Amino acid sequence: MARTSRSSWRLGVPIVCLCAGLLLATTHTVSGGSEIRRSDAPRLVNLVREAQAAVDRLSTQREMLVDQVDNHHGGTPSAAAALTAITNRADALAVAAGLEAMHGPGLVVTLDDAQRDAAGRFPGDASADDLVVHQQDIQAVLNAMWSAGAEAVQMQDQRIIATSAPRCVGNTLLLNGRTYSPPYVITAIGDVPAMQAALAAAPMVELYKRYVLRFGLRYTEQGKDEVDVVAHPPAVRMRYAKPAGPLGY
Repeated sequence: MARTSRSSWRLGVPIVCLCAGLLLATTHTVSGGSEIRRSDAPRLVNLVREAQAAVDRLSTQREMLVDQVDNHHGGTPSAAAALTAITNRADALAVAAGLEAMHGPGLVVTLDDAQRDAAGRFPGDASADDLVVHQQDIQAVLNAMWSAGAEAVQMQDQRIIATSAPRCVGNTLLLNGRTYSPPYVITAIGDVPAMQAALAAAPMVELYKRYVLRFGLRYTEQGKDEVDVVAHPPAVRMRYAKPAGPLGY
């Protein structure tokens, strides 16, 4: 009985060792020499924590951006007060900028091309340029009015502001993208005697009046107790020069 038991152990121990060796060899082959279950492998709980941290970080960033937008658009008392001050300042400057219609005493000046005489003829020694109103003639009248302290000026049906530039195109006038034919009517609100004195003293206006006498151009001044000057359309756009070239250099 004892021999049989010892014989079983002698056979069983090598078999167990062989199986253990085969198991170790198989594990090594499958793992490729590395650990099958590494200690730093991501776990579900870690993934959830990282996702929550990302959500918290993005939520904080969102709140900061919302505060910035609110501050720019009057979302806080201080921003609202600043916006109100800017709006009031803009309203105060609207009149000076020509964005408000005006009414008051003023002067109306009319310039027109030369007209034919009773026989249907122009002066024999006149050239074509002598018989029409030019850009410099209109500009001379405008400059004289401004120098006399005109509060508002209108030409034809448009308000004249700092960016307005009347341009001659043949025998017509281009103003803010619109074309006009003579007669050209300029209306200004202000001190009428002062504007008349400035027009009388302006060299270019005096030269135009000589052409009126010599070649039949037309020029009239009419002071009025009440005149209306329209407002310039809103959204005044400023333009500036840009470098030429494909790359802007």
